[in-house]
Amino acid sequence: MVTVLTAGHVNWDVTLRVDRLPEPDGEASIRSQRQSGGGSAANVAVALAGLSRDTGLIGSVGDDDNGLLARRELEAAGVSLEGLRVVENADTAVKYLLVDDDGEVSVLGNDGVNEAVEPHHVDGDRIRSADHVHLTSQRPDTAAEIARTASDAGVTVSFDPGRRLGERDYGEALACADVIFANSLEVEAMLEEEYADSDFSNRIVVIKHGGDGAEIHTPDGSYSHPGFDVEAVDTTGAGDAFAAGFIATTLRTDDLERALEYANACGALAAARKGARSAPSTARVREFLETQC
Repeated sequence: MVTVLTAGHVNWDVTLRVDRLPEPDGEASIRSQRQSGGGSAANVAVALAGLSRDTGLIGSVGDDDNGLLARRELEAAGVSLEGLRVVENADTAVKYLLVDDDGEVSVLGNDGVNEAVEPHHVDGDRIRSADHVHLTSQRPDTAAEIARTASDAGVTVSFDPGRRLGERDYGEALACADVIFANSLEVEAMLEEEYADSDFSNRIVVIKHGGDGAEIHTPDGSYSHPGFDVEAVDTTGAGDAFAAGFIATTLRTDDLERALEYANACGALAAARKGARSAPSTARVREFLETQC
C-alpha cells in the first residue's frame, strides 16, 4: 500500500557539467554529460523510496524512449507508477541542466507532456487511501483537485510550488496545504497581491536557504537550523531531497526541529553528489548525522 503520493512533473534530464555558467554572448566549456530521470515530483518520490517509504506518483510522460527510460528508473527505485499517465504519440519533457564547478544550476527545457494530468484524470480513491500527498509544480487546476480531495479525506498535504509560483495561481492548492515549502523568493511571491487573501499563519511554512540551512514557521512557534557544511557538487534535486527528508520524518514524529535537521542532512548529502537522483538512503543519513554530533 502506498504511504505517500507525489504529484507533478516527471522529466528526463540531460546534465551538462560546465566550467562556468555562460554570460550573454559568452561561452562555456562542457566537462561532462550524463542523462537520468528528473522532475520534482519524481525526484521526491525516488528520495522517499530510498528513505523506506512506500511511494506512488501522479504525473505524465510520453510514449517515447525518454519516457520509457524514466519509467524504468522509477520502477527500479521502487516507486509505484499506477498513477503515471503515458500519453501516446507524445514527447516526454526534457530538461537541460547546466551545472558549474560550484554546483550552481541553470535550466533549459521544454514542457513536453509533463502536465497532461488534468483534474478528471485524478483517481480520488487512490489519494484518499494515502497517508500524505506532496504536490510540486503542475497545472494549478490539477493541483487544486488533488489538494481538495486529500484535505477533505483528512490526508495531510504538502506543497512545493517551485520557481513558477509567481507566474501561476496556486491559491486553491495552497489553501489546502498543511505544509508549504518555499525559498525566500517564493515566499516573497506568496506575499504579492495575487495571494493577499491567503492566510499562511495557520499552517507550517518551511523556508529553504540552500547551503545556509532552513527555517520553519508554525502556529505554535518558529525554528531554524543552520544546515551542514558540505562541498556542493551539484545542487540539482537537493531541494527535493530536503522535502523528502522532512516528509519522511514528520510521518513518524511530531518533532519539527528533528524533521528540519533531518531534511537539511538529506539536502546537504544530495548537493554533495552529482545528479538530481542523488538523495541519500536512511542508513546514509543516520551515519552522516552521527558524525555531526
